[in-house]
Amino acid sequence: MKVKLIIISIVLLLVMVFASGCIPVMEKIGLINPTNEEQLSPEKGGPPDGLVKVLIGFKEKPGAAQQALVKGVGGKIKYTYHIVDAIAASIPQKAIDALQKNLNVRYVEPDGIVQALDAELDDSWGVKHIGAGVVHDLENKGAGVKVAIIDTGIDRNHGDLTVVGGKSFVSYTEDFDDDNGHGTHVAGIVAALDNGDGVVGVAPAASLYALKVLDSGGRGDFSDVIAALQWCVDNGIQVTNNSYGSSGDPGVSFKEAFDSASGILHVAAAGNSGNPPARGDNVGYPAAYESVIAVAATDLNDERARWSSTGPAVELAAPGVGIYSTYIGGGYATYSGTSMASPHVAGTVALMIAAGITTDIRNELQSTADDLGDSGLDWLYGYGLVDAEEAAGVIGGILDPPPAGGTMHVDSIDMLFNEPATAGPNKFYTAVATVTIVDGSSVPVEGAAVSGTWSGATNDTDSGVTDASGQVSLQSDKVKNPESDTIFTFTIDDVIKDEWEYDENSSVTTASESVP
Repeated sequence: MKVKLIIISIVLLLVMVFASGCIPVMEKIGLINPTNEEQLSPEKGGPPDGLVKVLIGFKEKPGAAQQALVKGVGGKIKYTYHIVDAIAASIPQKAIDALQKNLNVRYVEPDGIVQALDAELDDSWGVKHIGAGVVHDLENKGAGVKVAIIDTGIDRNHGDLTVVGGKSFVSYTEDFDDDNGHGTHVAGIVAALDNGDGVVGVAPAASLYALKVLDSGGRGDFSDVIAALQWCVDNGIQVTNNSYGSSGDPGVSFKEAFDSASGILHVAAAGNSGNPPARGDNVGYPAAYESVIAVAATDLNDERARWSSTGPAVELAAPGVGIYSTYIGGGYATYSGTSMASPHVAGTVALMIAAGITTDIRNELQSTADDLGDSGLDWLYGYGLVDAEEAAGVIGGILDPPPAGGTMHVDSIDMLFNEPATAGPNKFYTAVATVTIVDGSSVPVEGAAVSGTWSGATNDTDSGVTDASGQVSLQSDKVKNPESDTIFTFTIDDVIKDEWEYDENSSVTTASESVP
């Protein structure tokens, strides 16, 4: 009897231990899979009682020390970013002052809300109006260009859409399927299939990615948008469409996320906060940022929609009134808004990239736009109505070859040492500088002649031509028995390629490495 009681007691004790906080132990011994911090955080859908949602900016890239600081004030971490030096978390209100006074913290700002931007209802015409059909006839449908729809998700089962991949950032589901309709409508404008059924998008062969940051009500957190942008950087996205906005400035982290997502072209709805007389600056965010193309909405007569936002940030205009496109449940619907204008431009960018236009895309969009309103750049239409036909290099029904030149710069100089050569007691060191040349859209430039000078441990010159990855490796002369910490320095003298301009001001021009 005593033995039986002892066994029962041990079993009950084990149950209590596992039920009361031994999950880490269970993870270590393999009984359950470890859960990452983002999944554990209960505040993805809303902060726990007594906590407020914030974005905490640091003076360096956040790691274990910064995470410990947030947890130390009672915070619950949602995201730790690497494209911006920030952490999204929920913290006690009283901890804000303490964090702001910490010497390692740059700022603490609210993690606010963005929401989908749409207005009213009518009939399909936009894709044809901007000349995209002419581009399609010449076999350019944007094939392979990666376009991310940052929105409410995309109906993955819609017969007129092909969704390559995606991710959900909202709290209640890991599925990026659309439970609102807004994202599916936007996606169809960009890339509805050219299959003889329903509608056709501006770039029907583009690769669509669904990044769900807005919930079923069309609302989402700043922090989730930043996380989606980080996903875009990590997954090679080339174009993002952002048909959502905030009337108030979302703050430093939000802006830096768009600014730092290098190599990606961001297109956004200017907003639906305009007024019939077109008075005032009312462009929302992120469209108001310099790193984002802000798109206003026009009707079939190329007139500004009365609700389309106005301001100096407006860069282009596109059809946004009565746009017929795909909708959830496999159907179609007609909507109006700058949310519908923006994807016309995002799709046009996909056509341009597919045509081989990878340098100065924004300048090309501006220079080929059909001027509307006041002559030149204005607050209502920007540079004018986007012209997919001209922007993608089509003139008179003939596809122009990609531009021969552009502007290039040195993106990086990576230094390393070859394994020292030995001759008796002597060691001979050579340093290697790998130079990467890219254009204004961060696309590698092949065939650029790079010349430079070695200094410090040796004095010699070297030159070479970049390969298909935009790189060339240049080697110093041998140096016999250099002392530890002897410095090898390589400095760019010039970069030359026919019909290309070398932008020295945007370039990394020198790099050094010390002998170990």
